[in-house]
Amino acid sequence: MGHQIAMLCALGGYRTKLQDVSKEALQTAEKSLNNVMNRWVKQTKITNEQKEEAFSRLTFTTHLEEAARDADLVIEAIVEKLDVKRELFQRLDLITPSHTIFATNSSTIVNSLLADVTKRPEKVCNMHFFFPPLVMDCVEVVMSEKTSEHTMETVMAVCKRINRTGLLLRKEISGFVANRILGAMNREALYLYEAGIADFKEIDHIVKKALGHPLGPFELIDLSGADVVLNVMEQRYLETGDSEDKPKQSIVEKVKSGNLGRKTGQGFYAYSK
Repeated sequence: MGHQIAMLCALGGYRTKLQDVSKEALQTAEKSLNNVMNRWVKQTKITNEQKEEAFSRLTFTTHLEEAARDADLVIEAIVEKLDVKRELFQRLDLITPSHTIFATNSSTIVNSLLADVTKRPEKVCNMHFFFPPLVMDCVEVVMSEKTSEHTMETVMAVCKRINRTGLLLRKEISGFVANRILGAMNREALYLYEAGIADFKEIDHIVKKALGHPLGPFELIDLSGADVVLNVMEQRYLETGDSEDKPKQSIVEKVKSGNLGRKTGQGFYAYSK
């Protein structure tokens, strides 16, 4: 998510720094972005000059201080775990200028759960991009009770400049809109699978053919990663305590076995290079 969000910002004309703790991850990100941008040039989506200009605005670093110390906007896209995000936001609050806006790309965690570790809750919001960000034209922009109008207006303007449709939610709720609907579908699909009503392939086929979805729920889990899905389920269950939100056993087993989906080559489906 992070490297594609960074490229969207660079394409939109912003000087952008992409930070990761892993040098190898940054090298992989740069290679991936080069591949995508070269393909876009061949498809005449952008010119070679636009590609070169975007890369000239994009830098890669493993140092958080270097990335954030002059930033006007920070978009966080790390692991979907509340304690890890809170620790990062606390560090960012010390590193960045007082005017810097903090946006979390979390697909589930509301920004008020992060804002309270900063001295700028009015400058914190959600910018939930959809995967893959270079393809999906939607960003859920979520305000808390403390998020200011100025922050909201600035972030919505950024969405427009990077050629993405920002959809504003003025009230927080875990999972926002898209993922609450998607989560309900996934829970039902996993129930039907675990109850032996239908095989996961049959469920995917029915959802695609009958409902017109481009991917079935199990294909989408493999695309997102079972570990990401489990983290989201655990966070939701932690917040609600509702037994309906308890992580499904088939997802727990996928994570325990290391069969996380496309990124490991095996999930519900098998994948080859």
